[in-house]
Amino acid sequence: MNPDDHVCLCHRVSLRKLINFMNRERPEVASRLSECLGAGTGCRWCVPFLERLHEQWQRGDGPELPVSPEVYAERRRGYHRTLKKD
Repeated sequence: MNPDDHVCLCHRVSLRKLINFMNRERPEVASRLSECLGAGTGCRWCVPFLERLHEQWQRGDGPELPVSPEVYAERRRGYHRTLKKD
């Protein structure tokens, strides 16, 4: 995933915005990433990815998601299909 690709697709929050937020605000817990333009507060698909990014950032690693934006979006569509009630 590139820096300008969206991690939170509901609120269109990019990886770059999340990294800048973490560097600026130094959040102690991943749930504070919701303060970055509402990341993770829509459908909640991205919450596990936000937690992974925060964990990487805390370790001092460069936060990244090793998935293409297309695959990420397709997985999210699958997530939404499982939520629909028949």
